[in-house]
Amino acid sequence: MSSSNLTGFVLAVVSSAFIGSSFIIKKKGLQLARVNGPRASVGGYGYLLQPLWWIGMITMIVGEIANFVAYIYAPAGLVTPLGALSIIVSAVLAHFLLKEKLQKMGMLGCLLCIVGSTVIVLHAPEEKSLSSVLEIWELAIQPAFLLYTASAIAVTLFLVLYCAPRYGQTNILVYTGICSIIGSLTVMSIKAIGIAIKLTLEGANQAVYFQTWIFTMVAVTCIIVQLNYLNKALDNFNTAVVSPIYYALFTSFTILASAIMFKDYSGQSISSIVSELCGFITILSGTTILHSTREPDPPVIADLYTPLSPKVSWYIQGSSEPWKQREEDVSPFNLIAIIRQDHFK
Repeated sequence: MSSSNLTGFVLAVVSSAFIGSSFIIKKKGLQLARVNGPRASVGGYGYLLQPLWWIGMITMIVGEIANFVAYIYAPAGLVTPLGALSIIVSAVLAHFLLKEKLQKMGMLGCLLCIVGSTVIVLHAPEEKSLSSVLEIWELAIQPAFLLYTASAIAVTLFLVLYCAPRYGQTNILVYTGICSIIGSLTVMSIKAIGIAIKLTLEGANQAVYFQTWIFTMVAVTCIIVQLNYLNKALDNFNTAVVSPIYYALFTSFTILASAIMFKDYSGQSISSIVSELCGFITILSGTTILHSTREPDPPVIADLYTPLSPKVSWYIQGSSEPWKQREEDVSPFNLIAIIRQDHFK
């Protein structure tokens, strides 16, 4: 492994530790926020007043900064898959802090993630040297990547405008899909900005090019969208479910985007590419096992003011004949309400 890839590897590991911890801290903040207001998944922003959520946010920012610098030194094909380590961190912390039980098979999943990450690190492609942000811009406007970008935006708009209002709170792929697709564009922009900063520090000022600022605006916009829908996903679904699915989708789209834009694998042998693919599949297997062995979130209790009908039947004490209360009837003194168990499901 080259010194550049080694630097990127170390930074990616540090990033995973911080990001994995931030999932748990932010989740605790969201849980506290929902006590006094609407959930983030239904448009509530009470979590912004929770100090714990902000601690988690700062932790995530530190992790993302480390991740940002890692992309300067190593290709996305190396840095992005190492995000699996954040799943291990979040799973272990969730076991102790959120009481989301980690089973023995879940531990096997963690081990598979580590093995897969090791294989990817050993066969990662070398980072290509770029001398100007103009070179990155030429890569970004090539037809293949423009087609990918247009497709990503179209799918995201469909998920946001059509799927999210209808299925967002019941189908985890809606929120995580938005985060993952937009995330792949975020990574490409972040990598361009990182290289521009590195070149500027070396003496070649890249701030004079308008392309640098376009990459910056794209990155900021994508990050805001990601954070918004990641909060919705975390608030609506179990952390142990969100983390592996988000990782799998995000990594897949990012590797695809990087392969199209930067042509990371153009100079690699078939054996190295196959080894990386096997490593990635191993990580996906580990995350799947980790997800399948974790307990789901308990059902959310409905609003106490939600009308119980037609889930309520009234029975007269001392009589074997049931009597259904009509909407306009006043319930007699000696009636007992029987609430079906599936009312709160």
